[in-house]
Amino acid sequence: MNGSVVRGIASLGVGLATILVLLGVGVAVFFNPPFVAFEQDRANAVGWTGYTRDQVRQATDAILGQLYVGPGDFSVTVAGTPVLVAREQAHMRDVRGVFAGFGLAVAAGAILLVLARWRSGGAPWMWRAIRAGASTLIGAVIVLGIVAAIAFDALFEVFHTIFFTSGSFDFDPRTSRLVQLFPDHFWFETSIALAVVLLILGVLVRTFAGRRLRMPAAALPAPSVSVEAAR
Repeated sequence: MNGSVVRGIASLGVGLATILVLLGVGVAVFFNPPFVAFEQDRANAVGWTGYTRDQVRQATDAILGQLYVGPGDFSVTVAGTPVLVAREQAHMRDVRGVFAGFGLAVAAGAILLVLARWRSGGAPWMWRAIRAGASTLIGAVIVLGIVAAIAFDALFEVFHTIFFTSGSFDFDPRTSRLVQLFPDHFWFETSIALAVVLLILGVLVRTFAGRRLRMPAAALPAPSVSVEAAR
């Protein structure tokens, strides 16, 4: 295969891997028990559910535990009463599948970046690809942020339509404990915070990659022999 084609494919892979890893870091910052508890307080999950604050924590921690660790049946109870009905449990199983796929993609992206660094020896093409990936993420976050500011509910609906079966994620907030535990205000503020963190991460990575590209050639590590031979 032509060397320029191989380099183009490698650059594309590194750029996509950069985006995935940055998204993974951003999601990890927010979708964890401490932040979820903080944001639920701001979204008045206690008032929506009628639970005490300790019961909200009990239910939420159990749901997050099932989401990340398992077993994944989401048969969570509070005071002996199921928190989620069968349809909500089914939706959370779908969410767990999406999270698992996302986690595997992020892990694959991280491995690809390590391999690219090792095989290329930190060659300029790799840093250009990383900078391009970070720049793409910055642009996407800005565009989606503008759309969300105008029509957040519509964007939220589109997101769910892409990843979940139509009709499987529509719940009545008056009766759905799942929606009451994670109200619209929860998702709105979390989305804003996630966007800000992704922008910061994107700018930092783009700046770092740009500085590496401006380093004198003598200061850059030599590429591995295998890569030189491939050229």
